[in-house]
Amino acid sequence: MSYFSVLDVTPTNDAWIPDYLPTANKLVQKHGGTYLARTSSHEQVEGNEQQAALRIIISWPAKEAALAFMNDPEYAPHLKARTAGSVSHHFLIEAKDDLA
Repeated sequence: MSYFSVLDVTPTNDAWIPDYLPTANKLVQKHGGTYLARTSSHEQVEGNEQQAALRIIISWPAKEAALAFMNDPEYAPHLKARTAGSVSHHFLIEAKDDLA
């Protein structure tokens, strides 16, 4: 079953970004992920305001692939730097319709 990572990220400092991007790009691909969106061009159209500088959506072939990326030892220092240098929320969503 496919999964999606849906993130909102607001950097509080940008020192981590130059090292983060090349590693994240490589490791997302290594674990079978595909970036569907990485953009500051987004608009909230419903609900209480939830500001974020960036919205990111990654498609994964399976939950295990997403978790392998998150737990990759090469990613660990970059994840730590991102979470220390930003306000981030990451949701892992199964690609299914429970209401069908």
